Amino acid sequence: MESTGNIDKMTTLSQVMTRLAQRGIHREFRMNENCEMKLENSEKIYTPTELTIIKTYRFEGPSNPDDNAVLYLVKDSDGNMGMIIDSYGAESNYPKEFDNYLREVRILESDEFDFD
Repeated sequence: MESTGNIDKMTTLSQVMTRLAQRGIHREFRMNENCEMKLENSEKIYTPTELTIIKTYRFEGPSNPDDNAVLYLVKDSDGNMGMIIDSYGAESNYPKEFDNYLREVRILESDEFDFD
């Protein structure tokens, strides 16, 4: 797994998700069919300016180049934390509006979530 800025020892998406859950982070931000970003179990609709990406983890499948995923660790303006999980490349699980939305989200990478 490659994260921005360093190589972590965590190698799978499930390992990183387990470590995040141990730190109390288990909810997902998801874009719905109306291209609105919401935090799981919440009705609040987030604009890109209300979110900050604080860590990015990228995963590549060992045998299939189409087996790619990215996990974004995200914090909202109220301090709530969650994940955005997306397959990337040709097989994204979100519409093209998702990429445009993410381009507007502030990135502030934090060492706090480097897992050794």
